[in-house]
Parts: sequence; C-alpha cells; structure tokens
Amino acid sequence: MTSIAAPVFVAALLLLGGCANLGVEPWERDLLAKPEMQLIADPIEAGLDDHIYFSKEASSGGRSFAGGGCGCN
Repeated sequence: MTSIAAPVFVAALLLLGGCANLGVEPWERDLLAKPEMQLIADPIEAGLDDHIYFSKEASSGGRSFAGGGCGCN
C-alpha cells in the first residue's frame, strides 16, 4: 500500500499547487480594463439585441439561450 500511496500523495499535492494563483496580476489589469474586454462591450448594441429578442420571443431576459419560441433552434 505504501508504494501506491506515495505517488498518489505527490500527485494530489501537484494538483492542489496548480490552483495556487487564480487571481489577476496587477500588470494584467490594464488589458482587462479595455472596453472590448467587458462582458457587454457595446451597451447600445446589447440594448438593441434585448429589444429584438423581447419582440421576437415575447419574453424578457434570457439573451444567452439560443432557439426560438416556436420550438426551432
């Protein structure tokens, strides 16, 4: 059992060590602050997309789901 336990323990330590740095470094923040990196890069276009989806589907919200209300995808 000890011959199997040692490599499993080492592998577990390596896997846990891979998650040590998940944050954004200070020198990367300038790239993430650019307008094209935002979740909604163009608020006017997002508003138009919401209006079209609302008019088409007769519902509000749920922009991230594809498919029509008629059952077609």
